[in-house]
Amino acid sequence: MGSSPSKQLTTSPIDDEKRALAADLVADMASLRVAAPMSADGSLTKSTIFSWESDATSDPKTVLARTILQHTDISSTLTSRTARTADVHIFNNVVDFKTGPITNQKSSGRCWLFATTNVLRYPIMKALKLSNFELSQSYLFFWDKLNKANYYLELSIEHADLPVDDRLINHLSGDLVSDGGQWDMAVNLVERYGIVPQAIFPESTHSSLSGPLNALVKTKLREHALILRRLSSSLRASSVSENVVVSTLRAKKEDLVKEIYTILTATLGVPPPADEKFSWEYTDADGNFGKWVGTPLEFAKTFASKPYPISESFSLINDPRNVYSKLYTVDKLGNIWGARPVLYVNTEIENLKAVVVKMIRAGQPVFFGCDVGKFSDRVGGIMDAALFQYELAFDITLGLTKADRLQVNESAMTHAMVISGVHLDDNDKPLRYKVENSWGDASGDKGYFVMTDAWFEQFVYQIVAPKAYIPKALVEVYESGEKVVLPPWDPMGALA
Repeated sequence: MGSSPSKQLTTSPIDDEKRALAADLVADMASLRVAAPMSADGSLTKSTIFSWESDATSDPKTVLARTILQHTDISSTLTSRTARTADVHIFNNVVDFKTGPITNQKSSGRCWLFATTNVLRYPIMKALKLSNFELSQSYLFFWDKLNKANYYLELSIEHADLPVDDRLINHLSGDLVSDGGQWDMAVNLVERYGIVPQAIFPESTHSSLSGPLNALVKTKLREHALILRRLSSSLRASSVSENVVVSTLRAKKEDLVKEIYTILTATLGVPPPADEKFSWEYTDADGNFGKWVGTPLEFAKTFASKPYPISESFSLINDPRNVYSKLYTVDKLGNIWGARPVLYVNTEIENLKAVVVKMIRAGQPVFFGCDVGKFSDRVGGIMDAALFQYELAFDITLGLTKADRLQVNESAMTHAMVISGVHLDDNDKPLRYKVENSWGDASGDKGYFVMTDAWFEQFVYQIVAPKAYIPKALVEVYESGEKVVLPPWDPMGALA
C-alpha cells in the first residue's frame, strides 16, 4: 500500500470544494424564501429572544438538555457509550519492541521533543537490551530555547526597517520562544548537538514547568528586539555601510543572547558540550553492567542513525486547502539560524495511512502531529470523531470540513505523539491506531491512547517517515526542493 505512487492532482482540492459549494449555493438560491428579519437594525431585540425562548420551551429535547447540562460537564455527559465500547485498546499489528517507561512532559509544551526522543530510543533500547530508558528531552530543550532566542533576534535585525505594528513584526513577537516545535527543528538539534541519556542531563523544575521561564525569556527578548531596532536606526542615520550595520548589530545581539544563556543555564542547568566526552553507566534487562563513553554527537551517530539517519526522514502532511504532491515551507519558521527549514510534502490522507501501516509492519514507530484537543478523552485515552453526541443533544450540525477548520483557525497541529500499532480489518484497512503519548501513565491505558481511523482522517495533519517507506513520487517532490512558501501565520506553522 505504501509503495503505490501518490495520485497527482491538476487542481487544488479547495478548488473542487469551491465548485461544489457554488453548485449547492445555486440550488439553495433556487428554493430560497426571502424573509424579513425580526430586527431591522441587526440588534438582538426583546421580541427576538422571546420568540427563541418560546420555541425552546416547546421542544422536549431542549428542555431535557437544560435539565441535565446545567449541572454536569457537557463532554462527559454526552460521551457516546457506543464509541467508548468500540474503542478498545487491542491491535493486531504492533512494533516488535516495547519501550519504557511512558514519558511525561508535565507542565510544558515539549511534546515534539518527547515524540522525537521516544522514536529515537527504540534502536538504542534494542541494541543495548534495556528495559527502561529515556533520552534527555531537557538537553534538546535547552539548545532549542537558546537557538530560538538567537533566531528571533536575527529576524529582528533583518526586519528592523519595518514598523513595530507591522503584521510580521507583531506575529514574530508573539510566542517567540515557544516550547513547541517541528520534526525538522528536532533534526537540526540532533545534528548540531547530538543526544544524551536523561541520566546525563536530567529534568529540572523549569524544564517540567516551563511557564515562568518562558515568561521571563519572552520579556527580555522583546526588550532586546527594541534595543536592536533603535541601534539599527541610529547606525543607518549615520550613513555607515550595510556591512558595518549588520556586523555591529550582530555583535550587540551576541551580548543580548548571553543574557538568555545565563537565564537558561541557571534554570535548566549547563548541558554537556556536543563535542566533549561523557561517561554513561547502565544495567541491561538481564542485570548486566554496561558503560558507554563518547560525545553527544557520537552517541547520536552510534545509535540514532539506525536503521535510518534522522536526516533521511521527512514530513508528509494532509492539508486539503492546498495542492497535493507539492513541497511546502512556512516563512520565518525555524530554530537554528541557517539550518534546515521546516518542510512538508502535501498528499492525500490515504498515503499517510499507507505509510503508517508499512512502517508498523516493519517494526518502526511513527512520529505524527495532530489536533489532540478535538473529540478526545484524556482519561480514557480515546480519540474518536464520534465520541461526543453534541449534534444530538443540541439539535445542531457540526459541518466544518478539515479544510474549513484550517481556514478559520478552528484546528491546527497542537500535539505530537508516536504511533506504535495499528488494527487492520480483513482487507488490510486500518480501523484504529495505538498511540504512545507523553502525558504519563495515568492517562489512557497506562499512557497509551487509541485513535480511530475517522479521527485520523479529520485531525491528523502530519506523519514523519524515512524515505524508504514513502512512495517514490513523493520522495521526488521532497528532493526537488521546489517549495511553496506559506506566510508565517499560516496554520501549518503551528508548533506541536
